[in-house]
Amino acid sequence: MAESGGIGPGFGNSRYPYYYGPEGRLVLVDSALEAVSRGSTTIGIKTPTFALISSHIKPTKPLVEPSEKIFTIDGHVGATGSGYIGDILQLIDEIQLAAQKHRLTYESPVDISSLAKHLSSYLHNYTIYAIRPQAASIIIAGIDQTGVQLYQVDPSGTFFRGAGFAIGQYSDTALDVIQREYSADMSVEQATRLGNKGIEKALGERPLVETGIVTAKDGSLGKLANNGIRDIKGLVNS
Repeated sequence: MAESGGIGPGFGNSRYPYYYGPEGRLVLVDSALEAVSRGSTTIGIKTPTFALISSHIKPTKPLVEPSEKIFTIDGHVGATGSGYIGDILQLIDEIQLAAQKHRLTYESPVDISSLAKHLSSYLHNYTIYAIRPQAASIIIAGIDQTGVQLYQVDPSGTFFRGAGFAIGQYSDTALDVIQREYSADMSVEQATRLGNKGIEKALGERPLVETGIVTAKDGSLGKLANNGIRDIKGLVNS
């Protein structure tokens, strides 16, 4: 008697887990994206002079500190993510290591597109073999010789470069707010308020938000906590 290795009806018998659903979609990647959609609402905004990443800090149990949401990858680049926190941390470690290797090898900071492509390849490998894809999407913000950059990398390994992204819970609502009110000449304060507004509209409440900003002026990542509006001038002028 043949042994069934399928996960659910309608996919035939096999010794290996199925990859594709009836519509030709990668089933395990779709499940990973569903996990991302249940994660913290997280946004990225870019103008010619700065890039901003913000993420909702979910409430925790009493006496438990919330998880860090904005991560320094190298001095000129930061990242955030949405999905399973363990997967986010693993992906952050991966691109931190890639940035360190580049700096040690070439004695120069890594360009942002190389980081995005490295993470894309790393994630794509999880879709080839019979293992669970990483249930996390990552937004990378930084500055290099080509200017200010913003990338989104998804569990499939697909990556995008652009001026506005939203991932996580109710991300479509947050992205709609950003697309309607985005302006390429907005200030850092206006972008921070817009990011907070997008997350607030998505969640239907005023949440705590952690924000990271990379500016063309100083070329380094700065962090803002607790919605951060009051700290912006000091960060930008420092």
